[in-house]
Amino acid sequence: VSGPGRFAATIKQRTQRDAARLSALATLGMVMLTFAAYRSGGAILLAALPLASAAAAGLGAVAFAFGEVHGITLAFGATLIGVAQDYPIHLLSHQRPGLPPRDNARALWPTLATGVVGTCVAYGAFLVSGVAGLAQLGLFTIAGLAAAALTTRLVLPRLMDPAMPDRAGSAALARIDAVLERVRVRRVAVFVLSVGIAAAAAIWFAPGPVWQNNLSALTPLPRELLARDAELRAELGAPDARHLLVVSAPGVDDVLARAEALDPLLAALVESGAIAGYDHAARYLPSVATMRRRQAALPGEAALRAMLATAIGELPFEAATFEPFVVDIASARALPPLTLEALAGSPLETRIGSLLLQRDGHATGIVSLAGLADRAAVERVARQAGASFLDLKGASETLVARYRQRILASLVIAGIILAGVVLLSLRSPARALRVLLPMLLTTFAVVAVLRLAGIPMSLFHLIALVLGAGLGLDYALFFEHAGEDPGARRRTLHGLLVCAASTLMVFALLATSSLPVLRAIGTTVALAVMLNFMFSLAVARGGGTDART
Repeated sequence: VSGPGRFAATIKQRTQRDAARLSALATLGMVMLTFAAYRSGGAILLAALPLASAAAAGLGAVAFAFGEVHGITLAFGATLIGVAQDYPIHLLSHQRPGLPPRDNARALWPTLATGVVGTCVAYGAFLVSGVAGLAQLGLFTIAGLAAAALTTRLVLPRLMDPAMPDRAGSAALARIDAVLERVRVRRVAVFVLSVGIAAAAAIWFAPGPVWQNNLSALTPLPRELLARDAELRAELGAPDARHLLVVSAPGVDDVLARAEALDPLLAALVESGAIAGYDHAARYLPSVATMRRRQAALPGEAALRAMLATAIGELPFEAATFEPFVVDIASARALPPLTLEALAGSPLETRIGSLLLQRDGHATGIVSLAGLADRAAVERVARQAGASFLDLKGASETLVARYRQRILASLVIAGIILAGVVLLSLRSPARALRVLLPMLLTTFAVVAVLRLAGIPMSLFHLIALVLGAGLGLDYALFFEHAGEDPGARRRTLHGLLVCAASTLMVFALLATSSLPVLRAIGTTVALAVMLNFMFSLAVARGGGTDART
């Protein structure tokens, strides 16, 4: 058993299995981590509230703007708004006795808002990417992150316990902070330059393609299932879903006539072995001219009776035996031509519908090919007949490349705007540079690691890199915000350790998925989390007096 139905069932089963397993493990892990970090069941509920508001706002915004929400938007959007889980963590980690939660939220808001705006600017690139699915994803994420930030700022302080213990008083955290102070990078410029040169060299000199344009490489289907399908199609002489001939005309009948004109040429290709077979709509629904010609070839009543008399001769048939036949022939001569509408509801409707398309007063006919052996010969016939030879795999790869170029251009513009937002917020080129450098270093380093591992990058890697950049911006902003005050530094460290650990756990789980898309996103973001935290420690937190000098 093979074909699209089997493929759909297999993908559904694998997706549901992975979703159930990963969701259960991620939820359990988040609950345990949050409880371990704050020793409070209430903290778990508080941490979940911004995420819930983000999901509701994202769904509402997309439904209002687009009228519907794609399943892929919901699936990836729920992953991308995961950065919102950091917002309540920062608020909880900075709370201490004697500090009203509202004052805590007010003090953190400039840093938090800068990170939210910067991340939303990055996802704004998807809104203008020209890809409907990515536009929905961008709107879902932007609306969700904004809602989560506002929930953290306005709602959580009203629900928090103002007497939460001060995280800066933790002896274990003090030891970790002391270790990080000893290993702080003193020569930030040398560190940044070294990492940048190493990443650039890896990206430039690593073998293999940089980009993955082949969409089939992202399919979650087992290779053996695809191989079996190809074998069955070859044995049955079924059409090749990759290669097609396309004929276009203003009307349906014109397309059918052009397809009929292709018949001698296609038959010659079959005879020469260039193709094993072909199919088109005119084999089931002839053009009006062909039907009229066939009707005209039917004999009149007098001629038909004379033919029957000659054929019957002295055979012992009664005279009335063939009267129904005479009536049917006479009726067939007078019938109006068969139309596409007349086939509605019949078994032929689906068959012809897959080979004949109508849109905006224009008709397109598909000629499916089976067993293509000589592409050059088929292309010559297509040019000779005024048809188009279409390689769906090649066309899809070209489309992916064009979309990627638009997305990359949009991301460059978004990066420039993001840099402006950070500079405007921090009001210091030096501070803005310390915040932006970890994000840039991580992006280059992740790309370098993927190149060295021989993994071509897909659109989903780009999405993951944008998510990783948002996380890096958050880490660097809060390390920069902490300054040199030991208490503030330890509270910030506590919050960022919880943020990084939770994000790393979730995306490390995604990296174990059997679905290539989820595995690509999980691996990329997990790597970005580790590198962002390390580079933010080295550059943003290391931006003290020694580093500045």
